[in-house]
Amino acid sequence: MEPIVITVTRLTGQPFAVNPDLIERIESTPDTILVLMDGTRYLVRETLPEVVSMVQEYRAGVISRALQAPDHHPSSQQD
Repeated sequence: MEPIVITVTRLTGQPFAVNPDLIERIESTPDTILVLMDGTRYLVRETLPEVVSMVQEYRAGVISRALQAPDHHPSSQQD
């Protein structure tokens, strides 16, 4: 199963994962701040363009997987 998160880094160097679907906006003040839908704010080392790129790659992966033909397994149902 593919990850449902992106990994970013706190200013202390500690990596953590965040669900990109919960990001409302990304601020650059000049520090990069992820603001989630519930108002939670995270200060991260990555630049705004880096975070945007991570979110774009995540979403492209979701679309790519959705377009792939599903694996069909022989049914073991009895008639």
